[in-house]
Amino acid sequence: MTQGTALITGASSGIGAVYAERLARRGHDLIVVARDFDRLKSLASRLSGDHGVVVTPLNADLTSAADLERVLAKLRDDAEISLLVNCAGIGPNGPLLGSDPNGLSKMVQLNVDVLHSLTATAAHVFARRPNGAIVNIASVVALMPERFNATYVATKAFVLALTQALSAELEPHGVRVQAVLPGFTRTEIFDRAGIDISVIPADMMMDAGEMVDAALAGFDRGEVVTIPSLADVELWTRMESARKSLGPYLSLRHPAPRYRSAAIVAAKSHLEENVHER
Repeated sequence: MTQGTALITGASSGIGAVYAERLARRGHDLIVVARDFDRLKSLASRLSGDHGVVVTPLNADLTSAADLERVLAKLRDDAEISLLVNCAGIGPNGPLLGSDPNGLSKMVQLNVDVLHSLTATAAHVFARRPNGAIVNIASVVALMPERFNATYVATKAFVLALTQALSAELEPHGVRVQAVLPGFTRTEIFDRAGIDISVIPADMMMDAGEMVDAALAGFDRGEVVTIPSLADVELWTRMESARKSLGPYLSLRHPAPRYRSAAIVAAKSHLEENVHER
C-alpha cells in the first residue's frame, strides 16, 4: 500500500532529491522531474530498490513551454498524484545591479511563472476530488527583503503570498498548502551561482536532510508556513497577528489624517500662490 503519488520538481539534486528520498521512505510513489535525466534515472533506481515504491523519472526543462505543458498534463491526467512539491528554482549570484538582466528574467520565469502554473493546475485538480496537498519551497529572504538580491527576494515573497492566499481558498475543499522557508541550506545551488560556501558562517548553514525533515514535521503538524530554523514560533505568530490587525485600516473611504492634513496644506499653499500671481 502506498501513500499516493508525489510529483517533485527539481528532484535530481539538493532539496528536491532529499524530498524524493524522504517521501519514498514514507511510502509514496514518485514522479521526479528535472533536466538531468541520467541523475533522475539513477535516483529512481535507487529509491525504488530501497523503498519498494514506483519512481518515474520525467525529464523536463520547466523553462521550456513544451516541457512544462507535459508536466502540467501529467498533473491533470494522473489521478494517483496527490502531492505536488515545488522545489525547482534558481538562486542569484550577486545583487540586482550586478546581475545579467536575462538571468534575472529567467529567475522570475522559473521561480514565479512556472511555480504558479504548477500550483494553480494542482489546485484545480485536487479541489475537484477533493483531496491533495501542495508544498512550495520559498525562502526566509521573503521576510527580510533588504538583505538579498531584490529579484530573488521578490520571487520568494510571491511564493509565500501565493501559498498563504491559496491555503485559505483551498481549505474548504480539503486541500492543504504549505510554504517552506529555508535559510541557507547546503545544496549545489551555491556552486551553480559561483558562491563560495565557506564565506557563510557555519552556524547559519543547515544540512538539506535536516531542513526537509523539519519541513515534513511542519507539514505533519498542519502548518501553512514552516520556518525550519525558527525555535520561537511565537515570533512568527506575533508577526502574523500584527499583519492581520492592519486589515480594518487598509481600505477606507478617506485618506489617513496625516495625509489629509498634508493635502490641505498643499492646496492652501497652491491657492495663495495663485492669488499672489493675480
